[in-house]
Amino acid sequence: MDRSFVVAQISDLHLDGSGRLLAAIETLTTALRERMAAYADVPDRILLITCDIVNDPTPPALDEALGTIASLRQTGLFTDIQAVAGNHDAKRPSQRGGRHDVYDYLHLPRSSKSVYYRKAGLDLVLLDSNKASLTTLASGDIDDRAYNALVAQSARLSVELVGSIGSAARAEYSEPAENLVRVLALHHHPLPQATGEGKRFLGVPDEPLMYLAAPATLLEAATSLNVNLVLHGHRHVEGLTRYSIPDPRALRSGGEDFWRTIYVLSCPSSTGQGGDDAGFNIIHFGPMPEGEPADYRFTIARYSRPRNDGGFRSLDSNLPDGLIRLPVGRDLSRDPAIQSAIEIASCATLKRDQVVALAHRLLSRPAFYGDGGQSWSDRLYVYLVTCHAWADLEGRLARSASQAEVAALAEVRALLHRLIEQAADMLGIDCATLDELRADRLVNRDDLSRRWPTLPREAVEVEARAQQHLQLLRELNDQVRLLGLDLCLGGGMPPQERGSRR
Repeated sequence: MDRSFVVAQISDLHLDGSGRLLAAIETLTTALRERMAAYADVPDRILLITCDIVNDPTPPALDEALGTIASLRQTGLFTDIQAVAGNHDAKRPSQRGGRHDVYDYLHLPRSSKSVYYRKAGLDLVLLDSNKASLTTLASGDIDDRAYNALVAQSARLSVELVGSIGSAARAEYSEPAENLVRVLALHHHPLPQATGEGKRFLGVPDEPLMYLAAPATLLEAATSLNVNLVLHGHRHVEGLTRYSIPDPRALRSGGEDFWRTIYVLSCPSSTGQGGDDAGFNIIHFGPMPEGEPADYRFTIARYSRPRNDGGFRSLDSNLPDGLIRLPVGRDLSRDPAIQSAIEIASCATLKRDQVVALAHRLLSRPAFYGDGGQSWSDRLYVYLVTCHAWADLEGRLARSASQAEVAALAEVRALLHRLIEQAADMLGIDCATLDELRADRLVNRDDLSRRWPTLPREAVEVEARAQQHLQLLRELNDQVRLLGLDLCLGGGMPPQERGSRR
């Protein structure tokens, strides 16, 4: 299964507890139901609310927000609902300390939170930006000291961003962190927006009061952490911006690999607060069609309801299908062994045909054939991650398989260990280091390539080792034949497998 997820972004509902916006919520729900119908088969469908759920955190407004979220959950359109707080959701400094706001009433994160969806490989990072914007001072005087303090607060967001996806969170990932698709959600826009500036009610050019006080710091931190997309609200206008910086790890200067690219997408008020155009976004991440230059892309559909007149319509109707298609700029293909391990872990039981299909996926890769053209470091990576997935498969099937099948599964695992040892020996890896690599379920292919040369170490009889390698692969094929598979391992790669990744 290719990794795929959908995020439906709504924003700035500004519920006040009076019921005056219930009709707008009903219109929004109807539009979401229509637009999400195309994604019913996508495993992860997330509703994301990017701020200002209420207009003021009064008990009636908070109750109305809780009821609205409950009704959206009951539609069954979404597998999860997440939200971040906006400036209207928080207590005012003048309000009494005991008063509720969305942080405690709706249990929204007060700083940062990383939510991992293992099927899609999505890391959704929720970041509270209320302390890092000048909106908190919009009604008062702003002097240099106040401005500099908020610049410092904004800069600290980059530290929070790093902390939210640090080593503690990585323990939950079922693949290397570098391979995750990262989406960052916050309230305030990190870049100036070209649409609608200066139209607000403050009586002064309001852009310095509305966005993060140190946007470049946050965006540079986000791009260094491989964040692909930033989603925000707050401004009540639509907008899409591309931000790129050169990648110091790039191996060549041409094309997309030279750049770390991040897209910043804003969402209007989904209820049309204050007479603004209402809107919402549907973001689908999925594989590119065959023949496209990149493996995956974001497909963005933006919908608008001008001045609350009628229903929601495509904002980008001038484009084919009304869709914006954005290549992600880096390879996010998931290794078959990692995908298999995720599927094995998600199944309560495995039938025999599932085991055969998983075994076929794990072993039908170039590293298991004589003409795969793989470097020894690439082979080592494939054998390591395959061995982990195979151990999971063996453990899940041990109780229901026949004795002959259990013995075959164990022998395959033993042969994988021998392949690992041979590849490690070819690269000059000592036993202690190899033990560390075997224990790391999140071993990274690029890390192996950087640590060890692609050529065999000196004083190795390459031809003799190559023949030993082919013999091990043929023995492996003999064992999988006992499971009903003849993959011709150790021979020429079948034509139907030549196009498969890795």
